[in-house]
Amino acid sequence: MSLVQTKFEIEYPESDGQPMGETDLHRDWMIRILDLMRHRYRGQQVYVASDLLLYYEEGEPSKFVVPDDFVVKDCDPGRRRTFKIWKEGKAPDVVFEVTSLGSRSDDASYKPHIYAKIRVKEYFLYDPTAEYLKPPLQGFRLSRRAYRRIEADESGALECEELGLSLELDGRDLAMRDIQSGQILQTAAEAAEAARAAERTARLAEREARLAEQRARLAEKEALKAEKAARKAAEKRAAELEAELKRLRDELKRNSRDT
Repeated sequence: MSLVQTKFEIEYPESDGQPMGETDLHRDWMIRILDLMRHRYRGQQVYVASDLLLYYEEGEPSKFVVPDDFVVKDCDPGRRRTFKIWKEGKAPDVVFEVTSLGSRSDDASYKPHIYAKIRVKEYFLYDPTAEYLKPPLQGFRLSRRAYRRIEADESGALECEELGLSLELDGRDLAMRDIQSGQILQTAAEAAEAARAAERTARLAEREARLAEQRARLAEKEALKAEKAARKAAEKRAAELEAELKRLRDELKRNSRDT
């Protein structure tokens, strides 16, 4: 019996055996980027993952990298236990790394080397503490076999061509803006809350419109009432003047007869 292990028998672990070892802030941002991307690409053939083992050489289970977040276009969005490039037929299009004290060396040197090798088109580094990266938001685009830094525009934003996004800092927070619509990306929870807020605003506006209409009708009724009262008063005054005039005429006639 042959003792040679075939590629079909090779095990690709689902964990690298290392603890996550990130602060709450860094972990929260990894999850937030995942949520932003999943909501943006809901219902589309786009796969989005976070902290998932990505194997890039078939038959070599030691050849893997663990991006903080990555996006793969034209790819089944179904859940996976690991991501194998030879099985999927392509590498991620964009990778996001949330840099921390423990990961800054890998994020700036080791991982970019792997990403260039597997042809990740763009990758971005973000330091939510602004302590380990200068500047705290950086982007790189693959040109041939090497990455070139993406230059920020006048507002300091970086363009992610692959996803049609503009990445910018709002204070220390990372904001992603859809270039075509100009809208800031939201998570599913944020979008739901925004929809509820918009619905509440619409209901309030509708209520105010109804109240304004009621006030207008009331004002119209009051105006008609005032007009009717004024007309009645004018008629009464006219009758009084007519009576006074008649009295004066009668008195004049009597005076004429007496003379």
